[in-house]
Amino acid sequence: MRVRYTRGQNLFNVFNLLFLTALALAMFLPFLNVIAQSFSSSEAIINGRVGLLPKEFTAINYQYVFSDHSIWRAFGVSVYITVLGTAINLIATASLAYPVSRPEFVGRKYIVMMVLFTMVFSAPLIPNFILIKNLGLMNSLWALMIPGAISAFNFFVMRSFFMQLPQELIDSSRIDGCGELRIIVNMVLPLSKPVMASLGIFYAVGHWNTYMSALYYINKPSLWPLQVMLKKLFETDDISIDPASSVYSSLAHTSPEGIKMAVIIVATIPIIMIYPFLQRHFVKGMMVGSVKS
Repeated sequence: MRVRYTRGQNLFNVFNLLFLTALALAMFLPFLNVIAQSFSSSEAIINGRVGLLPKEFTAINYQYVFSDHSIWRAFGVSVYITVLGTAINLIATASLAYPVSRPEFVGRKYIVMMVLFTMVFSAPLIPNFILIKNLGLMNSLWALMIPGAISAFNFFVMRSFFMQLPQELIDSSRIDGCGELRIIVNMVLPLSKPVMASLGIFYAVGHWNTYMSALYYINKPSLWPLQVMLKKLFETDDISIDPASSVYSSLAHTSPEGIKMAVIIVATIPIIMIYPFLQRHFVKGMMVGSVKS
């Protein structure tokens, strides 16, 4: 049966479509320009002739990026903290969210209030810096993963999901002789793929885009993640940070903008590619985690 809309609803639908299309283009067109510059010659970029399509097509910028050991080292650091950090986040968040979601857990309301307190009142930079320093985490990748192991917002989303699991399912597992750990591993986690995928994306994007924490706590260039490396590249036209990449030193001085754009693409594509594989779980997880709190 075909739905008939009123004139006002049709006008709203048209306005909504135009607005969302303009919003999508405002986000996509700058990214398309970055791609075009990464494949354009230095002269075309300097003269401002690059729009949405490459001018004087060349792949030399990517040849430099793929030959620079410092960029690949930073890429590896970002992959490491993203994979390990996301695993730590999900394990820690689930370990706290599941117990406080069960009605038989004594004192759960007080724990929820303490987590809510950290969500409203966050610690300033200086106390955080002193804490990281006293824990011996300075110039360590653990400083980028451990302090933010549990996000208060993600905790409440996961807790809401766990609260929707039937209590009868948990009780029947206990009657069958399952311990709490086995219930979590064999029953709860398999049913939690949507919320795990959703929060996993949030955590992974946060780790991949790590910048300020690395800037504060990491002083060794060998431990810089990709975002800090990208910032260092934009601070100077001397792209050759790593002496091992001196083969392209002349190119770095003649086409710095193209190389910077190529590094941006290399830093962006991996995290974008994750979403299609988790899209189905991501959409479902965002729906179920917002039903009740």
